[in-house]
Amino acid sequence: MLFIIAIAAVLVAFFVFKNAKKRFNKQEATFSLAGVIIAALVAISQFWTVIPAGHVGVVDFFGVVSDNTLYPGVNFVNPMANVIKFDARTQELKEDMIVPSKEGLTVQLEISLLFSLSFENANKIYKTVGEDYVNKILIPQFRSVVRGVTARYEARSLYTADREKLAKEIETELASLVGPRGITLEAAPMRQIKLPAGLTASIEEKLKAEQESQRMQFILQRETQEAERKRIEAKGIADFQDIVSKGISEQLLRWKGIEATEKLANSNNSKVIVVGSGKDGLPIILGGN
Repeated sequence: MLFIIAIAAVLVAFFVFKNAKKRFNKQEATFSLAGVIIAALVAISQFWTVIPAGHVGVVDFFGVVSDNTLYPGVNFVNPMANVIKFDARTQELKEDMIVPSKEGLTVQLEISLLFSLSFENANKIYKTVGEDYVNKILIPQFRSVVRGVTARYEARSLYTADREKLAKEIETELASLVGPRGITLEAAPMRQIKLPAGLTASIEEKLKAEQESQRMQFILQRETQEAERKRIEAKGIADFQDIVSKGISEQLLRWKGIEATEKLANSNNSKVIVVGSGKDGLPIILGGN
C-alpha cells in the first residue's frame, strides 16, 4: 500500500514540477523536484524489508501467501506485498488451572509451557490460523491436554516424583496436536501444585512412614550382614583350633620343651639348675639371670 502511495506521490510531484517549469516558477519547481526525489526513495525502499533477529516474515500478496518464509536480515520482496512478522523466539505461556485427579479430586495446578514458532512453517500458521495462533489453538489445546493427562493420575502422583513423568506426557501429547501446525514445544514445567489440606497431610504422613520402613529395612539388612560376618569369623576360629589341636601330640610337646631347655642352658646370660625331673620327664628350671 505504501508503495502505491509513494508512486502516486512521485507522479503528482513530477506533474507539479513540469507545470512549475512551464510557468518559470523556480521555487515551486524546486519544492516539487524534492518531492519527486523523496517519494521515489520511499517507493524504492519498499523493495526491501528488514526482519528482526528471532523473527520470521510471511509474505502475503493480495491473499496469496508465499511458501517461502523470510529469515532475519534484509530481504528482497515484492513492494506491493504485505509482510507479516512473527516472533519465533522461545515464549512462555503460564496457566493456573483447576484440574481433576484419578480419584475425582480437584487440584490447583500452576504450569508453564515453553514454545516457539517454527521458521519453516510460519506460513502454515498464518494461512490456517492467523497471527493470533496462541489464543486460537495453543491455549485451548494446552488446557485440554493438561486436564486429560492429570485425570489419569492419582493426586499423590502430582505431589511426588511422578510429576516429571506427567509433565513429559503433557508435552508429548500436546506436541502431536500443535507440532504439525508449526509450533515447537520445548518443555512443560510445573511451577506449583496445591492439593486439599487434608490430602497433603495424609500424603506427607504416608511418605514419612515409607521412609521409616525403608530405614528399618536398611538397619535389618546391615545387622543381618554383621551377624553373618561374625558367624563366618567364629567358624574360622573354630576350624583353626580344630586343625591345631589335631596337629599337637604329647611327643611334640616334649620335644619342644627339650629344645627350649637347651636354648636356655646355652645362653650366656642364664644360669640354670636342674634337679631331678618335672612332669612328663622334663627338667626343672630353678633359677637364672
